[in-house]
Amino acid sequence: MSAYLIVDIEVRDAAAHEEYKGEVPRLVAKHGGEYLVRGGPHEVIEGTWKPSRLVLFRFPSRRAIRDFVEDPEYRSLKALRQRVASSNMVAVEGIEQA
Repeated sequence: MSAYLIVDIEVRDAAAHEEYKGEVPRLVAKHGGEYLVRGGPHEVIEGTWKPSRLVLFRFPSRRAIRDFVEDPEYRSLKALRQRVASSNMVAVEGIEQA
């Protein structure tokens, strides 16, 4: 069953974040993931959530998401992201299609 990774990221150092953005797509693809949304304008329809930059991925499963974020190759990129940005991440399973 597909699973989705929703990320709200507030970038503090745009130049350094460019390195992260350039390297991560290869690892996302390695784990069967794909970008569905990668930044861009958004609109809060209801509530008080004030996302900064939204990124939405689809992966084959929640296990694939875990494999991505726990991949040893991702460690240095994760450290870079954490140094130059603040992030919130949520993984959620999709709906099985009949």
